[in-house]
Amino acid sequence: MAKRKKEEPQKASAEWMNTFADLMNLLLCFFVLLFAMSTVDAQKFDMIVASFSQTFSIFSGGHISVGEGMLLGNGVSQLNELDQYMDSMGKTAENDEDTDELDEIQEKLEEAKLVESEKLAERIEEAIEESQMDDMIELDFNAQYVQLTLKGAILFDSGSAKLKDEAMPVIERVALILERYAEHDIEIEGHTDTVPMHNGKYANNNELSSARALAMFDYLLEHTTLQPSKIKHSGRGEYMPVADNTTPEGRAKNRRIEIKIYNELSSE
Repeated sequence: MAKRKKEEPQKASAEWMNTFADLMNLLLCFFVLLFAMSTVDAQKFDMIVASFSQTFSIFSGGHISVGEGMLLGNGVSQLNELDQYMDSMGKTAENDEDTDELDEIQEKLEEAKLVESEKLAERIEEAIEESQMDDMIELDFNAQYVQLTLKGAILFDSGSAKLKDEAMPVIERVALILERYAEHDIEIEGHTDTVPMHNGKYANNNELSSARALAMFDYLLEHTTLQPSKIKHSGRGEYMPVADNTTPEGRAKNRRIEIKIYNELSSE
């Protein structure tokens, strides 16, 4: 019986070559990626450098721009002050945030004051209309106060600070309106035109405007329940005109008494 032919052992598979090929592919991709990253857009790089240079002067000014002893002052030896540098930068950012918050609060407060003055002006305007003084009193307001303007020709003779008898009905009605707002701060201002004084009683328009404001102040104290601590009076002379002093009409407008009623959210 013939012997059975001995089977030769199978050759080992070339699996290591597959692994080696994968490794070579990975290395190839890696070096291609490195090459791609090494290609820098010169224009973009210059823009980045310029931006940093303008902000910190790190490239051109060195430590002088950042500050001696701060991060880049003397190279690596200064890195131990990184915490101090970052802390100072953090405080700056916090200060900016605080400033923005304060600005926002102030803006909201001004808006609230303006709303308060508008409401106050509406109530005073109704009272003026009820008293039929629309043509004698001008009404205006801002975020601080409501202003009543009385024509000086109605209240005083030329060069005089004595309240005219015929003006008393108007003054009495104004006083009644002011009594409604006794809890508010009230300011009385006297104003004149630029015509020089020609009598010996008052040396100039400053004295005349102050005397007229004082005359209104004295009347209110004598005929109303308003507290002196809530009323302020001052003379502004010829220095705050509301019209042209070169015309008779303009001078007539500048001769006036202004009464300011401050809203509850404002103070003088």
